[in-house]
Amino acid sequence: MNPITAFSAFGLEPFPTITVGDDLASVITGVLKDQDVALHVGDVVVVASKAVSIAEKRYVDLAAVTPGTEALALSARTGKPAEVAQLILDESTEHFVAGERGPIIARHRLGFQLTSAGVDRAGTEGAWLLPTDPDASARALRDAITAATTTPVAVVIADSDGRPDRRGATVISIGAAGIAPLRITEHTEPGGRTKRQEETFTDLITAAAGLILGQRGRGAPVAVLRGLSYDRTDEGVAAMMHRPAP
Repeated sequence: MNPITAFSAFGLEPFPTITVGDDLASVITGVLKDQDVALHVGDVVVVASKAVSIAEKRYVDLAAVTPGTEALALSARTGKPAEVAQLILDESTEHFVAGERGPIIARHRLGFQLTSAGVDRAGTEGAWLLPTDPDASARALRDAITAATTTPVAVVIADSDGRPDRRGATVISIGAAGIAPLRITEHTEPGGRTKRQEETFTDLITAAAGLILGQRGRGAPVAVLRGLSYDRTDEGVAAMMHRPAP
């Protein structure tokens, strides 16, 4: 893979509000048409996971959630509504509270370590869960966008994430299609020893796109990165997880 010395990035704005059941690929290609923007071969389309979750109807009504004893204790410690705490427990296999009152860092059933297991509040009455299979969601978006634009692209799905060792939020990749999730680099050290390094490439891409996507409601759920060199594969983010979904 050739080294990347420069690339460009732009957000698709203005972007309409995604509603439950929308055809997200059609919305994306519609915005491209409205803005008279043509995708280039090899562009990477980065999509915020919440937009995918809304389109895929991953909404949960909190009134239908009954908190258990563990959720009530977690709520009392962190201040999160007990119903949300229960969803975090339901969506994860293990968790810990990073600070005195949070954030809750949980290992999602798909293998991701995420703040609140990726559960995102939807006002006071509901919450959004992660897509059921983010890699499959990315493949479906990639196929639909490529078909509509006749331009081969890659798609990466990004999700907000907190860190247990510091304040604030960043973004990571949870789904990918058409792009290798890991980048392998090698260099020769003095003495002739070759050092091989694996980089979480799709995370680096979401970090760059995150400058445009922003956090918590900023109006740019889709960004396009152009000029990247990468290997094309449908391995998906699951391929680089230490503990993938069973």
